Amino acid sequence: MDHAFQLGDRVQVRDLEAEEGLKGHMRAPLYCRGKTGEIERVCGAFGNPETLAYGGDGTPAQPLYRVRFKQIHVWPSYTGSWHDSIEIEVYQHWLRAA
Repeated sequence: MDHAFQLGDRVQVRDLEAEEGLKGHMRAPLYCRGKTGEIERVCGAFGNPETLAYGGDGTPAQPLYRVRFKQIHVWPSYTGSWHDSIEIEVYQHWLRAA
């Protein structure tokens, strides 16, 4: 599978539950859904965790990215340094270009 994003790309974590009414084994933390960050690393392609969770074979494999978010953008009441960040690994189908 082709990687849709490269190091440094700005991306937004989709909220597939809100967008498409999907329920079940969601693989993006609630606190980062709808938030914008930057691709920090391309981790490779791995079995799709949503299908693996229900006994499937995980195909097709999904690219996995490490996305860096400013903590102030994730938690508006954050009182630490503006430079503080959090990194979360998110599969490609949960991301869109920002």
